Formats: sequence, structure tokens, C-alpha cells
Amino acid sequence: MSVLVKLGGRVQSDPRLATAIRELWEKAPGSTSIVHGGGDEVSIVQRQMGREPSFVSGRRVTTREDLDVVRMVLSGSVNKRLVSTFQSAGLPAAGISGEDGGLLSAVAIAENLGRAGKPVAVDIRIIETLHEGGFLPVISPVARDAASESGEALNVNGDDAAAAIAAALGAELWLISDVAGVMDGNRTILPTLDHATTDLLIVNGVVDKGMRAKLEAGFAALEAGCPLVRIASLDAFVDAHAGTQLSLTPSMK
Repeated sequence: MSVLVKLGGRVQSDPRLATAIRELWEKAPGSTSIVHGGGDEVSIVQRQMGREPSFVSGRRVTTREDLDVVRMVLSGSVNKRLVSTFQSAGLPAAGISGEDGGLLSAVAIAENLGRAGKPVAVDIRIIETLHEGGFLPVISPVARDAASESGEALNVNGDDAAAAIAAALGAELWLISDVAGVMDGNRTILPTLDHATTDLLIVNGVVDKGMRAKLEAGFAALEAGCPLVRIASLDAFVDAHAGTQLSLTPSMK
């Protein structure tokens, strides 16, 4: 079983995280990869610099100046802190970004989002090399701009980056955050979720912002060939039924 785990920013401080990742790694060494977010920390640094964060449909508006902050926080402090945490737990973690080895290439999404990008190509050789060497890849979702001759970067939403990389690896995608799954209007976790039900949740305002972006990424991963996509909390590591599993097939009522 090959698994790519996307870690939201808030779950990264959970004291159970390192143990959960270690146990997953021990079940199938060389078959686990991590993509992480860290948007809250990016926002903190932006505000310290006098710039207020802005979002459109759950995706960060990224100016050229903001991109330097994104690189510094995600590929720097967040990535290396996670690597240190995992190594302290006995995991052979190695931190990289989507810019390294041409792993992730992207194009700008829209003019109003600035230097925010969407993945268009994935080169998994650097991940394969790390796996073959016995390392756990820990990946920051900053990508190379495929349209730039000088190698400029783009800020890719962590869920989008994880979806693209998981599909290229043929891995299961676990979108792990501090929420237990996708909830309906009664705050009940939905064990499975299809496109049609997702559209209704969005229209009714039950799902918006970050969760909407997460669902869009999850369904894109399924359509690109991921065998399984789950949205869950850390409970997913000990309970195969925890959270919400996405499906391209309409759910039976």
C-alpha cells in the first residue's frame, strides 16, 4: 500500500502525529510520503509584515512579495520543523519542496490570485530516489512555474499539490487535518461523499472555503487515478472507517 498523507497546518502540532506517521511507515517502509500545509503560519508572517492575507474560494491570493514569505515559511521553517519532529521519533525524514528535482510544475490559476498556481506536471523521480534510499519524503507544496524560463515559483494549495503527487505515485491520498471529516447540515460526519452530494453541500452553504478546496482536490485526485481519497483527522491512522471517503460513484441512499 502506497500512501501520501497531506498534513494541514493545525494538525502538525498534535502530539500524536509523529507516532501515527511512524506506525504507518513501519507497515510499509518506502511507501509513505508527506505533503504539508502551513497557511496559518504564512498568514501570521504576512500580518507581521503589515499585509493582510486574502483568499478566493479557499485559495490564497499570492503577490510576488507574498511568495517570498510562502517559500520562507513552508519550504523553510514548517518543512524543517516537521523533519526534525519525525527524525526525533525515529523516522528517516528528508525535507524537500515541489521545486526540488522538478517534482512539481504549475501554472498560474488566475490573475486575481497572483502567484497562486495549479499543478500541471509531476516528476516523481526524486520521491522514488528517496524511497529507494530508505527515506520518508516531507514535501512543501511550492512549485516551479512551468511558464517561466527563469524558474520562478508558484504557491500551490497543499491539497492540490498532494492530489497531483498522489495520482502520479498511484497512492492513496489521506487529507488529514483537525476536522474529523466532511459534515452535513446537521454536523454529522458523512462516511462517503460523491460529486452530486458535494455540489448540494456547496450550494446550501454547508461546505465552503478550505473544505471546498479540499474536496475539489480530492475529486481531482480520484479522476486522475488515485485508488482512494479520505478526508479525516488523525483517527484515520487507527480506524479504517474514520472520516469521509470520496467516491466518483453516486452514493446509495
